[in-house]
Amino acid sequence: MLTDWNPLLRRQFSEPYWAELQGFVQHERQVAEVYPPETDVYAALHLTSFADVKVLILGQDPYHGSGQAHGLCFSVRRGVQIPPSLQNIYKEMHSDLGVVPPEHGNLEEWARQGVLLLNTVLTVRASNAGSHRNRGWESFTDEIIRVVNQKKERVVFLLWGAFAQKKKILIDGPQHFIIEAPHPSPLSAHRGFLGSKPFSRTNAALVEAGRGAVDWTLSHS
Repeated sequence: MLTDWNPLLRRQFSEPYWAELQGFVQHERQVAEVYPPETDVYAALHLTSFADVKVLILGQDPYHGSGQAHGLCFSVRRGVQIPPSLQNIYKEMHSDLGVVPPEHGNLEEWARQGVLLLNTVLTVRASNAGSHRNRGWESFTDEIIRVVNQKKERVVFLLWGAFAQKKKILIDGPQHFIIEAPHPSPLSAHRGFLGSKPFSRTNAALVEAGRGAVDWTLSHS
């Protein structure tokens, strides 16, 4: 991680869990298909520097289908079918802001504007949802949330679903703004995610704090 995150997270690399976690993931890659590819595991930290973070969207673990996960929560590369949760995110974006969704699911443009697209678990075995949970990734990503909580500037935290909302205890900076809603998956989106207006509310909170709004529009090409 040759970014400004490194000095903030370096202590984690000498914690006992870190060596165990890396050994586990390495072994998993030898015996099974693991997503995302090694080069993409820390993509969220590479695309969004600590200095630039103004929004944190928290996902759970990476997509476990072939070619889907590329290190950003809810995002898939161009050419990959848009997953149902992201379809609902796009539906709400259109309802909230009038933004016409693109025909791809790549959210890198958000990441480059300071939207940290963080999963709580950073790897997964193919076709086996949740298979790398409780192996240590949560200790690492909890520390990322704590570090972001220490920022003096306002950060808007989007916590979608009960799992993400459990992390609220890590966010106590009075300058920050938390938006909670049900998860955008087809199982729960109709329970309040749709209609929650997270994008306009995020921008209002950022502008109020003197930080620039996010342009949620994604390129169609």
